[in-house]
Amino acid sequence: MNRRAFLATLSTALVAGCGFKLRRIDGMPFASLYLDARAGGAVAQRVLAGLRAVGSVRLTQNAAQAEVVLKLGNEERSKTILSLSGAGRVTEYRLGLRLVYSIEGREGRMLAAPETIELVRDLTYDDQLLLAKGAEEQLLYRDMDEVAAQRILRRLHGLDHGVVR
Repeated sequence: MNRRAFLATLSTALVAGCGFKLRRIDGMPFASLYLDARAGGAVAQRVLAGLRAVGSVRLTQNAAQAEVVLKLGNEERSKTILSLSGAGRVTEYRLGLRLVYSIEGREGRMLAAPETIELVRDLTYDDQLLLAKGAEEQLLYRDMDEVAAQRILRRLHGLDHGVVR
């Protein structure tokens, strides 16, 4: 066996032997969930995809059938000018995502107090790279959507049915 193959095998064995695992959510402390959100919301779609990936949660068609109700407010996106050049051209934007959500149990019992997620990303801008900067802006919004969805899923995973947090 050559040296490169040995080192590659050794590093793989060390990573596997130390208990390294990718971060993921294994199961939820409830069996059914109703998602009360505006249709077509990017964060709502990512939360649904995450719940389907878990597999142990049944998504219901109405709140009366669900053990837990997740209420997502409107996803508010913002884009503000952060800085200008000496010639008055935009050189940076600040992108934002704001979302309020709460989690209720049966009969409207509050399981998690309403929480606001506010995320911001800064985007450098150049008029000569219009298409590339447009694609970068969409990528940053998708990243904020994913971060917000993961925060919500972790909060759902940590629910204790008797305690309001």
